[in-house]
Amino acid sequence: MTGRHDRRLSDNATNAGSLALVFGAAAVIAVVGLATGHTVLTAVGLACSVAAAAILAAYLIVTERRRHEAAEEELTSEALFLESLVDSMASIAGAQNVLAETCVQAEHLFEARARMLRPAERLRPSPAENAIVIPLKARGEEIGALRLTRDRPFDRDDVVRATVLADFAAREYENARLLAEAQVREVERSRLTDQLITAEQDERRRLADELHDSAVQSLSGIALLLDAGLNSITEGRAEEAHEIIGRALHRHRATIGQLRDLSFNLEPVVLRDQGFAPAVRALTDQIAIEHGVTVDLDADAGERLAEKTQAALYQIIREALNQAVRRGPPETLSVLVRQTDDGGFETRIADDAPGERRRSSLDELAERARTLNGQLTFEQGENGGTTVLVVLPPYAVAN
Repeated sequence: MTGRHDRRLSDNATNAGSLALVFGAAAVIAVVGLATGHTVLTAVGLACSVAAAAILAAYLIVTERRRHEAAEEELTSEALFLESLVDSMASIAGAQNVLAETCVQAEHLFEARARMLRPAERLRPSPAENAIVIPLKARGEEIGALRLTRDRPFDRDDVVRATVLADFAAREYENARLLAEAQVREVERSRLTDQLITAEQDERRRLADELHDSAVQSLSGIALLLDAGLNSITEGRAEEAHEIIGRALHRHRATIGQLRDLSFNLEPVVLRDQGFAPAVRALTDQIAIEHGVTVDLDADAGERLAEKTQAALYQIIREALNQAVRRGPPETLSVLVRQTDDGGFETRIADDAPGERRRSSLDELAERARTLNGQLTFEQGENGGTTVLVVLPPYAVAN
């Protein structure tokens, strides 16, 4: 279509030039007649000039109208092509292999053999075939190249249409890739949400069990002791009542300590008021004093973590250390928090406690790490002891 239009414009220009030459010649004749005083020659020149001018004007009007009709025809053809291309790409939207479907559409549109090449791959055409290669690019990166071959040559109009098809295909490829990534992220988000709900339920269940087995049982025992003390007072056994009430007071103080420890473990005041490193240091100092353990601690890098991440990572460290104490207690403990080269965070918790960790306890720690989009791995030492490694992504850093 474009080639024919160009040839038509060239022919129109040639004809208009010929008429202009005729008009110019007639005008020269008229001027010569006026100069020589030849009336007949002047009249013939003027008549020819007027006739040539009228013919040229009529020709220009007709050719301009034809040019507009040709342009309208070309625009209509291009609009039909784009509509068919949009319809074709709509079918590609539901296909799993966009590049393969693009070849099918190209063969249909251009009546040519189509092949999708790998990025930067180029094939030389054979002497008997005509070929064009149109790269497909997404975000400035080549994802493939559409190679079309057929017996007759490709004109400029074919190249333009093939380029449009390649652009549509690249956009659809990118959209399909983004949609697939969005679907994966949605599945991952749903999985993490389920994990978070499960972790919250497990944590509530653990707190309920801990309260029932410790504080509630202790308070029940205190109530029985106080009841016995009142009975002893009623019956006049003052010395026995004094002893019973003293035991109740001792158990009451122990229960207050248990509840204070439980509150501290849920959200340590030092973590909220002083920061991550002092909270971990207070935890390890308490273990060192109670169990005579040597502790190696370096947790200053954790101060760069987001507040919620600090709280969750603190719970992982606390639970890992408590598990080591229950197995041992160990002689040495080490807690190292550092920022990795890629901007993420790595927390290493190592102990030399005898025995092996229960798989369920490790799964619980891994579940906590997954709620932070992190990964937890562990290594069992040959002579006992365990190393727990928690790796967090770079976006765990506080903004």
